[in-house]
Amino acid sequence: MPLELSVLSPLVVDFPFEWNYIRSIIRVSLYVSITAVVLSTLFSIPVALLVGFKDFRGKTLLTSIINTGMGFPSVVVGLVVLFTVSNEGPLGSWDLVFTPEAMIMSQFVLAAPVITGVSLAAVSSVEQNVRDAAFAMGGTRADVALVTIKEARYGIATAVLAGFGRAISEVGSVLIVGGNIAGSDGTSVTRTLTTAIQLEARQGRFETAMILGAILVVLVLIVNAIVVRLGGDTGGNR
Repeated sequence: MPLELSVLSPLVVDFPFEWNYIRSIIRVSLYVSITAVVLSTLFSIPVALLVGFKDFRGKTLLTSIINTGMGFPSVVVGLVVLFTVSNEGPLGSWDLVFTPEAMIMSQFVLAAPVITGVSLAAVSSVEQNVRDAAFAMGGTRADVALVTIKEARYGIATAVLAGFGRAISEVGSVLIVGGNIAGSDGTSVTRTLTTAIQLEARQGRFETAMILGAILVVLVLIVNAIVVRLGGDTGGNR
């Protein structure tokens, strides 16, 4: 019994610190990822509607760029963003190096092509007669866009959630631009779930790494459950 207590006591003593540490990491991860995905959505859906509706010169090239961006190496994105916010870069005066805002920028670049590409596929799958009917009923371009978004809502929701999955699971770019920084009291400054898992595993703190990994898996499962639920509701409405 004394031996068991001696083994468990360090965990009991360290738990409050670990909880604050883990909670701050979750907060930073969600803040960075959700902000990046919201901004990406506001940018990507209008682009997807524009590309899906319009025939213009260079449309094929733009579509290829979007599809290529869906698999763009994250470390390259991190390097580009780091150069952009560094003292030598165009945004050097903003002092964004190793800040959550720089991490948001990198995740925006990674999530936007995913949301745009999947949304474009969803918008393109809407039948032309739906758009024609909206025009025939006197609808404006904005009305037609809203009708198209309503018809493609499941695909667009899937796009947003896929973008969130890409953002929340990112390691390379956020490590480069964020620096994986935590304060002396254990509060995360730019440390996210993925970068913390990497650090904790490297330092041999496998218990903390496993807890962080379990939290990340739960978040991913929640995202997948939302997609499945939306798919069931869409199918039922039809």
